[in-house]
Amino acid sequence: MDITRFSIVNNRVTAMLMAAVVLGGAGAYVSMEQAMDPGFTVRTAQVATLFPGASPERVEALVTDKIERAVQQMPELDFVTSTSKTGLSLVAVNVRSEFSEMRPIWDRLRREIDAAAPTLPDGALPPIVNDEFGDVYGTIIAITGDGFDFRQLKDFALQIRDQLLRLANVGKVYIVGTQEERVFVEYDDTRLAELELSVSQLSEMLQARNILVSGGSLLAGRERLELEPSGNFDTVEELARTIVSVPNRPDLLYLGDIAEIRRGFVDPPANKVRVNNRPAVALAISLKQGANVVELGSEVQQLLATARQQYPLGIDFEIVAFEPERVEKKVNEFAVSVGQSVAIVLLSMLLMLGLRTGLVVASLVPSALLMSLLVMQWLGLGLNQMTLASLIITLGMLVDNAIVMGESIVVSMSEGVRAVEAAVSSAKELKIPLLTSSLTTSAAFLPIYMAEGSMGEYTGVLFIVVTIALLSSWLLALTLIPLLCVKFLKVGAPSTAGDAYDSRFYRIYRGILLAMVRFRALSLVLVAGIFYLTMKGFGLVPVIFFPGDDTPIMTAEFVAPIGTSIEATEEFVAGLDEFIEAELAQADGRPEGVVEWATFVGEGAPRFTLTYAPEPPSPEYSYALLNLTSAELIPDFSERLERFCAERYPSVAASAGPLPLGAVIASPVEVRISGPDRQQVFAIVDTIKAQMQRIEGTKNVGDDWGQSTKRLRVQIDEAQARRNGVTNRDIALSLQSVLSGYQGTEFREGTEVIPITIRSVAADRQDVSKLETLNVYSQSRGTPVPLMQVADLKIEWQAAKLLRRNRQTTVTVSSELADGLTAVEVTTPLGEWLRREQANWPPGYFFEFGGELEESAKSEGAINSKLPYAGLFILMLLIAQFNSFRRPLIILLSIPLALVGVVIGLLVTGSSFGFMTLL
Repeated sequence: MDITRFSIVNNRVTAMLMAAVVLGGAGAYVSMEQAMDPGFTVRTAQVATLFPGASPERVEALVTDKIERAVQQMPELDFVTSTSKTGLSLVAVNVRSEFSEMRPIWDRLRREIDAAAPTLPDGALPPIVNDEFGDVYGTIIAITGDGFDFRQLKDFALQIRDQLLRLANVGKVYIVGTQEERVFVEYDDTRLAELELSVSQLSEMLQARNILVSGGSLLAGRERLELEPSGNFDTVEELARTIVSVPNRPDLLYLGDIAEIRRGFVDPPANKVRVNNRPAVALAISLKQGANVVELGSEVQQLLATARQQYPLGIDFEIVAFEPERVEKKVNEFAVSVGQSVAIVLLSMLLMLGLRTGLVVASLVPSALLMSLLVMQWLGLGLNQMTLASLIITLGMLVDNAIVMGESIVVSMSEGVRAVEAAVSSAKELKIPLLTSSLTTSAAFLPIYMAEGSMGEYTGVLFIVVTIALLSSWLLALTLIPLLCVKFLKVGAPSTAGDAYDSRFYRIYRGILLAMVRFRALSLVLVAGIFYLTMKGFGLVPVIFFPGDDTPIMTAEFVAPIGTSIEATEEFVAGLDEFIEAELAQADGRPEGVVEWATFVGEGAPRFTLTYAPEPPSPEYSYALLNLTSAELIPDFSERLERFCAERYPSVAASAGPLPLGAVIASPVEVRISGPDRQQVFAIVDTIKAQMQRIEGTKNVGDDWGQSTKRLRVQIDEAQARRNGVTNRDIALSLQSVLSGYQGTEFREGTEVIPITIRSVAADRQDVSKLETLNVYSQSRGTPVPLMQVADLKIEWQAAKLLRRNRQTTVTVSSELADGLTAVEVTTPLGEWLRREQANWPPGYFFEFGGELEESAKSEGAINSKLPYAGLFILMLLIAQFNSFRRPLIILLSIPLALVGVVIGLLVTGSSFGFMTLL
């Protein structure tokens, strides 16, 4: 007994199975993992090594090069890039796309770095490997409070973090924007010179006083008592009462007599966060593996509602980024799309097939979707914007099987065949053709699934979900639809086929078919001509790799000239916040605008969405995240924000726009120039930048090296220094303690350990004119010598950072694009010009395209390499469906007609052709 007859004869079993599918699918819809993106493997790790005080050239030669050599021994390596800055080496390790299990690779990386660590110079700290770039913190909560300082905000943030970590769906929580505390011992340089004390002597006195050392133990009868000598600093006042021994003076002084003791924050700060034009501390929350992001949002909302009632008046909790809301919106839009699909199908079927047939056919759509959701849950797939998009794509396809099956059964019944036999015979006749049709459609998505790299992972789920949905539709078309047709369809007296197709529409249609058959050669020429025009028409369609997101979230990044202090960046951000509050924010009389916004000073935001890659900390960098009332405001607000920066802060490069989709792309247009000599590379770069600026529509043309910065070189006179009894180390430590501060010991308060920093008063640190008169101390004897007696000061220019790719000096020239312009429109003429220019370059110098063009080439190249397999599979399915080779070929010839519709649709709607339209 075949499956169709079984489902009709055993209708109660079929009904129970369908009920189980419906209930299981509904349960899966409610309980499935929900997230914004399907996720892809981040194949990049970063190795950070601190080398305090070293110039970029020394960092590159002594640290970066050795780390790169160690990394290049890894067989999984794709390419390695590095950034060498003053006192810091950053090496990015990128693994080839065919590897997906990253943990063993990162373990190997750590072993290679550990093996290279002993070869690093003295003064370089141990390298730190960061392999957690892929963690997404989709919910960001900011804590602000008028009248509360950063210490109090941090305490509140720690309390909220502990509560968040107890929630069922929370994975990790980390705090952003906290300011590290310090206890400052600020001395007057003249006073210290008068007492003949050095900073190192002060530090030794504090360390000898501030102890946590056991005094041993003694036996008292049958008990053993531990001895703990006093000495630990319990309060700042106790630190001020530390006795200082002054050479050649019989009296004793307190530390508070010769220095000012105060508690404060690191100056300058490493980074800061501002929310709605107020200082803030932010909490970034990630979703636990396998959890439901919508449930996470509900838990966080409940916790914040309780916290708002418990915490002091003036403490506000602002939700800066809230992925659960975006996911819930996507899911709701999917539910609306399903409802619309069912309504459209039902209306179409009612008009074309009648009430009963229309209801039977329309029932397949929700049934197939629920079955698909159930299978997806079994396979471990969740709901995200890719799986939901896949289901929406299939909505128009699901009903095809039901229409064909239902129409065949109706025709058979109208010819006098009994209902059961009509259903069984129709299913037997259409079973293989419908399966072939479903598999052929799913095979069109197969190259996407087979594509390698991030894009294949990100969009590959399309093939899986589409296949599940179409096969579910095919199975229900063989079981549910025949059963419903037998039970509910009533067909009148038998009619002839001629009567059924004797309407005006069918007469016109028959005439066109007969004419095409009569003039076969002309018809084939016409199809070939249409295909040619279609290919030419694709050239009129704009090409863009991925469109922007339609979420009402706008992002903006701002880059000041390299070397800009974080204090200057703070001033810029303060002006930016005032502009947003005055011109863009939602307010009385302005119902549409920015609801809330956050600015991150000195670094990027946490990775609040998978398609955003945070920038590493840098004092000249700032990032803004703005939540708007409507996505339609983004183009206008982006233009106004960029114009404000251009007019008021012309040195700051500003770029604003919607959230990106797909893989992370720093700039739409990028050209990398590599070569052995830095000067020659920059000579080539200058010509490329000039050419890019001449191309209409490009803006913010620049390179990733930035401008050179100034440094003050202290040229020590070795002979004079020795005559005055000081060493090079004495001079370096003296300058460090005066300008940056010298860590003497630690202040312990509860679970907090706060460094005690010894430094000069602000008047000495901030006045460049006093630098030459600053005293240099012999660290062993404490005798002072003015700096100008042992060294000369010279201003020099240096590269702020040195960048390499695969151990070759590499400069990336990038450009943003004006609205309406695509990357292909710029890179096409630029590529032709570059190929002509490269003929005049010295040997060893070459260019590569980055940005959208590189990512598009990777993805489309991977897809195109798999297209023959998919095409062969489709052809085999078509051949298997028919008894002759002519009919499959006829069907294949109809493909150009379908392409005509695609091109016309893109041109009429003004849409762009790219990766998403390939789907």
